[in-house]
Amino acid sequence: MSLSRLQRTIKRPAMVSGYGYWSGRDVRVEFRPAAAGTGIRFVRDDLGNAEQVPARIENRIDVGRRSNLRYAGVQVDMVEHILAALVGLQIDNCEIGVDQVEMPGCDGSSLAFVQALDAVGTVEQNCAVQRLVITEPISFADGDSWIKAQPDTTGKYSVHFELDYPHASVIGQQSISIEITPANFRRELAPCRTFVLQKEADEMIRQGLGQRVTPRDLLVFDDQGPVENVLRFQNECARHKALDVIGDMALTGCEIEGRIIAHRSSHQLNATLATELVNRFAPTRILRATA
Repeated sequence: MSLSRLQRTIKRPAMVSGYGYWSGRDVRVEFRPAAAGTGIRFVRDDLGNAEQVPARIENRIDVGRRSNLRYAGVQVDMVEHILAALVGLQIDNCEIGVDQVEMPGCDGSSLAFVQALDAVGTVEQNCAVQRLVITEPISFADGDSWIKAQPDTTGKYSVHFELDYPHASVIGQQSISIEITPANFRRELAPCRTFVLQKEADEMIRQGLGQRVTPRDLLVFDDQGPVENVLRFQNECARHKALDVIGDMALTGCEIEGRIIAHRSSHQLNATLATELVNRFAPTRILRATA
């Protein structure tokens, strides 16, 4: 049985500053209140009167290791950690103003965004949330990676993620299973950081990417464990992948009722599931992209 609630937005603007992991450019994000029914939209303040970019799955573009959006020629990059923070805190309507294409990496988690949003608080709006109720199982696979969605008759939204790094025993096999509530998200997922292997980080630097990023800005693993850093949770890597799933499922534009189960899933595979969830289960009126 679905558990209905009213939509929420933030009480007043909140700001987070940092730099983009990929571009290295300084960026400021301003979260702004939005009217009921608006959903989550990005605004490129640096482009003047450019179109807003709705956080919808049909606006996602296929890139590696992150989730980017493009609408009417306007692009925003690495949006998943911001979207996870908004969904995790049950903030349904928000305008996100940015002065660069890429979101700030901060420490590789959603923590800075959650702290900024919590500082301004939320307010209920006189409109019920739109719920996407998973009524039958669906699944997708890519090699030994897979993701599936299942019904949950209790009306809850939960994520289970299994991580398996046989080639990097310091990460190894780990998992997380969690109901997505604001309290759980703040405590168990928001602090969990992006991670890469040392050889992956070295290759990105050779390609001219991540020039400002140090091992203190995210988790970099060598053969001995985290480089110049310490884990916040023993299974922090699996927790971060669950956070990524939440951010990618935010592109459905709805509050999900059901269970997402994933094994070594990528942003691309997450997006494949999100697309099918919208096509099969979402209310018809949210399928239209709005300017």
